[in-house]
Amino acid sequence: MSIEASFVWASEADMDRALDPQTERRTALVTGATSGIGRATAIALSDGGWWVLAVGLDADRGAAVEAVLRPRTGGRFVQADVTEAGVPEQLVEACRQETGRLDLLVNNAGIHFLAPLDELDMTRFDHLMAVNLRAPVALARAALRVMLEQGRGTIINVASEAGLVAVPGQPAYNISKAGLIMLTRSIAADYAARGIRAVSVCPGTTRTPLVEQAIASAPDPAAHERMLAERRPARRLGRVEEIAAAIVFAASDAVDYLNGTELVVDGGYTVV
Repeated sequence: MSIEASFVWASEADMDRALDPQTERRTALVTGATSGIGRATAIALSDGGWWVLAVGLDADRGAAVEAVLRPRTGGRFVQADVTEAGVPEQLVEACRQETGRLDLLVNNAGIHFLAPLDELDMTRFDHLMAVNLRAPVALARAALRVMLEQGRGTIINVASEAGLVAVPGQPAYNISKAGLIMLTRSIAADYAARGIRAVSVCPGTTRTPLVEQAIASAPDPAAHERMLAERRPARRLGRVEEIAAAIVFAASDAVDYLNGTELVVDGGYTVV
């Protein structure tokens, strides 16, 4: 899928602003931005003055996100599959066309399924890895080319508590999130001296549509939710706004020394 047809200028004024070399707006690209953590992050960044390109698959939900972003800083939504060849580069270029720069990439898009290793379907495994790990690598690679020209930029990979400890029954997901953490560390090791920061934000189980669906589909939804909550010292699930706040914090110039590490927001799950 090419994003060129769906990314259109709203007006000649938009084009003029994009091409004005004197205009520098902090620019963020957020994937998986039509629901859950990604949506909350796109809105939180916009509230903080960032111009945001929100990326996702659902056009209706994406339009709703854009309706929130546009009045704030003119942010946009584009419908795109980040696993398709050429799309990461097109998304980065769309940001450059709009503001002339890319300051922040938030690799948030991800999928999940349960299956122990002996029952793992390799086709499903390959698809999960394409979304959760390969696409972030491709997006980071494309973003770095712009960020290195600028001499600065931040890449935030939304990993998981499951990248730090092995959550039973989901090895594919665990592996993908551990890979994101190592992607973060590798970016910092190679590019910190050139002004690039990378941080892994590791949420615990959070009230996203995906988690709500899993709870609702359980034989006893109330018991399943209690089990998820009681696994952690906080005895509750996370809220998407809490994870978004951590991402905004990690993206801030105020913590410019924060690099190559994990910001864990899990209600204490990984300390017990």
